[in-house]
Amino acid sequence: MRCVYLRFVIAEIDSDSGVEAGVFVAAYRLWRGNSLPDYEDERLRDIMVWFNRNLRMPSRFSRSSRRSRPRSAVCWFRPTAREHLARAHEMVNILEENGVFVRRIKAPKVGYVVYEDEHQVVAEPVADMTL
Repeated sequence: MRCVYLRFVIAEIDSDSGVEAGVFVAAYRLWRGNSLPDYEDERLRDIMVWFNRNLRMPSRFSRSSRRSRPRSAVCWFRPTAREHLARAHEMVNILEENGVFVRRIKAPKVGYVVYEDEHQVVAEPVADMTL
């Protein structure tokens, strides 16, 4: 069976990677905008705190080791990261309830892998890759 990676994106192109920005960009923006009702603000904060504690910060976002290189890689969830995916779906629900459209992408290939752990794969998209 082939592994299919999962990513949640918004309708905004990330300037570094050239592909759609991830759901965490939208979540932080919404949360910092102070426009959420208290119960959603608290729930979104709890989800983000959970991710900060339970999802490692990737050590690389580029194939190049030069610091000046743009952070062009994007993060994908492994399909086995069930709890992480459940929390991501909760985040998506809050975003969508507040007018942020989120698209779910599934892909068997994600580009040049620059980092991976048990929950995620971080990869630079390849030029001919259609997400």
